[in-house]
Amino acid sequence: MPATRLTTRRIEKPWGRTNLYPGFGDVPDGGEPVGEIWFEAEGEEPELLIKYLFTSEKLSIQVHPNDEQAQERGYPRGKDEAWVVLDAEPHATIGLGLREATTQEHLREAALDGTIEDLVDWRSAKAGDVIYSPAGMVHALGPGLTLVEVQQNVDLTYRLYDYGRPRELHLDDGIAVSEPVPYVAANKARELSAGRIILCEGPKLVMERWSFTGEGALAGEPGRPIWLAPITDSGTIDGEPLQAGGVWIADGATPIALVPGADLLVSYTGGDVLEGLWQAA
Repeated sequence: MPATRLTTRRIEKPWGRTNLYPGFGDVPDGGEPVGEIWFEAEGEEPELLIKYLFTSEKLSIQVHPNDEQAQERGYPRGKDEAWVVLDAEPHATIGLGLREATTQEHLREAALDGTIEDLVDWRSAKAGDVIYSPAGMVHALGPGLTLVEVQQNVDLTYRLYDYGRPRELHLDDGIAVSEPVPYVAANKARELSAGRIILCEGPKLVMERWSFTGEGALAGEPGRPIWLAPITDSGTIDGEPLQAGGVWIADGATPIALVPGADLLVSYTGGDVLEGLWQAA
């Protein structure tokens, strides 16, 4: 199929912002803060969803189920997700896993009395950080962050704690799918070739970052779409501009030309890297 530019949907959130990021217009005066921008395929539900997130307050402490747990509840899939931090204010943090292992019973008690904030491992965050957060991992984003999220495409979040905001919590389901343990990174970024960095490898998705120059074509596997999210204006795809603030989906051989200064996130499903994804002209 030819490359398709996905449509954008702005999601208002109490922890969002009115000043967003280059490539997106700020919220008009008096408008509600925007926390997320989703990139969607019209009439379809592909396996991955890409979002930009903008935080001014802490998000809820939350967790997502895995495929089996989600399907038991009538959803198509669970939710692994990966983040690339684009910008971070001084002292920005991300809560990822717990400082030490505990029981689900203790986690539930802590969610009820608020001490879960002290159980979570709050880590400093800076531009360029990459995190793969698997299903079952208790996590939260702090204020002052702009990031890109690539996730399994399902709108399924269980809030364990929300700092007193008047929103629904999901303690029964959330505790049931939580793994109350410290976070251990599954892998580290590696350079596959000049200008092509593998940021994270599955098990549910692969995310790469490209910063080279040249003309070529995407060469994915049939039925395995490729998502492209340019962080800067990065060239052309199928003859159309690859502009910052957009996301494209392509399947099969698709012409692409990258220009000096290109900065492009490339994502696809599965845990195995497509070694021959880029074929130079």
